[in-house]
Amino acid sequence: MLYIIATPIGHLGDISQRALEVLRCCDLILCEDTRHSAVLLNHYKIHSPLRSYHKFNEAQCLEQILEDLSLGKNLALISDAGTPCINDPGERLLAACIEKGLPFTALPGPCSPIQALLLSGFETQPFQCIGFLPKRGEKMLRQLLFYPGTTIAFESPARLLQTLEALAILSPERRVAVVREMTKTFEECRRGAPQQLIEHFKVHPPKGEIVLVIAPGKPPMESLEIEECVHLLSTLLGLSLKEAIKQAAHLLKLPKQDVYKKFHKNLPLEYPP
Repeated sequence: MLYIIATPIGHLGDISQRALEVLRCCDLILCEDTRHSAVLLNHYKIHSPLRSYHKFNEAQCLEQILEDLSLGKNLALISDAGTPCINDPGERLLAACIEKGLPFTALPGPCSPIQALLLSGFETQPFQCIGFLPKRGEKMLRQLLFYPGTTIAFESPARLLQTLEALAILSPERRVAVVREMTKTFEECRRGAPQQLIEHFKVHPPKGEIVLVIAPGKPPMESLEIEECVHLLSTLLGLSLKEAIKQAAHLLKLPKQDVYKKFHKNLPLEYPP
C-alpha cells in the first residue's frame, strides 16, 4: 500500500497521530530531501528508512517503487512540507498506481493553499489554486482576475513586488492577501489593495514562503482584447461561443456584431471554431 502523507508546513506539532503511526510502520518513506525530512522524523523518533524522491529523479525511481508496491510493501510519500502532489512530486506515481491497479490512500493534514485561503478571510467558494505564477505573468494575471472566485498562487519574495505592481495596474481596487511563514513564529497575513501592499513590502522586504490570495472582484475589462474576453468567458465560465460573444459585447460595451466579426476574423488556431 502507498500512503500519501501530509507533513507540517512549519510547526512540527501539526501532524496527525495516524500519520506518525503509519510513518513508523512503513517499509520505506519516499521524500524530497532526506536531510530535511530527517528533522521531522528524528523529532518523533521514527527510524523507517528514507529514499530520495523528487522532480529530478521521479522517472528513474518509478519502476522500483512500483515493484516494491507490487511485492506488498508499505510505502509512504511525503514532501518537504505540506501535502504531496500539490505543487510537489507524486502525480506521476499516483497515475502509475492507478494504471497498474496498485492500492494507495491519502492521510489528511497541512496544506498551505488551504491554510492561506482561511487566513485571508476571503470567499472560499469557489476557489482555484494555480501553483507558482510564471516569471512574466501579466497575461495570466489578467485571466486570473477574470475568475469569479478566489485565486491562490505561490510567489517568491524576490518577485512579490513585481506581481503586486502588475496587479496595481490591472485591478487597483482588488483585495489581495500576502500570507507568509504560516504556522511559524513570524506568521503574517497582510491584506489590502495592491498599492497598499507595495508600500508595506517596500519598507519591510518579504522573507520566507509566500502564498498570494486574490479575492474575487470586477474583471479589468479595459485590459482585455476582444478575442481574449470571448475565450475567457467560454473556457472559465463554460459559456457557449454564441453566449460568450453576447456577454463579451455587453461587458466591453460594443455592438455584438462587431465582436462577432472581430473574433472570427482573428480566430487563433487553439480557439474552438
